[in-house]
Amino acid sequence: MNKTSVREQILARLRAELDRQTRAAELSRDEAIDEHSQPENRWDTHSQEAAYLAEGQARLVKDIGESIELYQTLPLPDFANGDAIALGALVELDAGGNRSSYFVGPRGGGIEFELDGRNVLVLTPQSPLGRELVGRRAGDLVRLPGRTEPARIVSIAEPTAAVSPALRGRG
Repeated sequence: MNKTSVREQILARLRAELDRQTRAAELSRDEAIDEHSQPENRWDTHSQEAAYLAEGQARLVKDIGESIELYQTLPLPDFANGDAIALGALVELDAGGNRSSYFVGPRGGGIEFELDGRNVLVLTPQSPLGRELVGRRAGDLVRLPGRTEPARIVSIAEPTAAVSPALRGRG
């Protein structure tokens, strides 16, 4: 699997979300400052609510921008057989004959994309499954959240260095 393709798929999803959230933030800001949104009485909080929404969306835009910067600079060196799962690893699990693929990224957990005919889900080291996977190796068994049977790590590809303690603690 081409590691550049993994990065580009994630960046494409993040850029699309950045564009969508930027437009939403601008609409909320416009709503908050529109003359028709001015309070009609002291109980009318429409303008204030729109301002709060715009502020929250602006923070989300900033967070997505930071995620894009992280992925643009994320090193993706080749993986040596037997290495532990780390930030940048592409992991395949087998749970009772059902295979699933995951990319361990610094942010953007929940992003899904298709690559080489298989679905890939981005996990962060802070997620329950991410915590379970980081440090494990091919052949190890891991517990999947919400399932009683363990899953076997089938393969690991293209990790970076071990996850730093600072990244482990971020949510």
